Amino acid sequence: MLYGLMAYFDTPERLLQALRALKAQGYRQLEALTPNPVEGVEEVLGGDGRIPWVAFLLGVLGAGLGLFLQVYTTLDYPHNAGGKPLLGWPAFIPVTFELTILTITVGIFLYLLYINGLPLSRHPAVEAREYVRVLLDEYGVFVYATDPRFDLEATRALLKDLGAEVEEVRRD
Repeated sequence: MLYGLMAYFDTPERLLQALRALKAQGYRQLEALTPNPVEGVEEVLGGDGRIPWVAFLLGVLGAGLGLFLQVYTTLDYPHNAGGKPLLGWPAFIPVTFELTILTITVGIFLYLLYINGLPLSRHPAVEAREYVRVLLDEYGVFVYATDPRFDLEATRALLKDLGAEVEEVRRD
């Protein structure tokens, strides 16, 4: 079974050039594999603009939950301590802050696992014989065989024209 094609590049500039060319040709199911962060990959492949909004909504949920729990507890079990007001909001700030941060952190962690398709027991690119090259000092593009534009020979020729060493990635 064919997973796709793995293309190896020697510089990040060639990687970005290849990603732009593949996107211009209509390929959508691509992954960039790099040994270090490469500026511009997110622009080419597209980032997820929903993450800040999800974090904001989780923060609102956490703050609301923190305030609700404290107000409910105070009204359900009133305690007059030294003539202080029953709903003294300054005392609610630390717990509300902590629940806000906790909700954002745990929520974003779970959301990122979900949108990245994790946990993934084994990524198809790991099946490539020369995969270790992208872990050390080279840059790779993995083109999935499930991409609608994928044609084995045409995609291989395009990647070779872009200066890549190309290998097929198959299930053993």
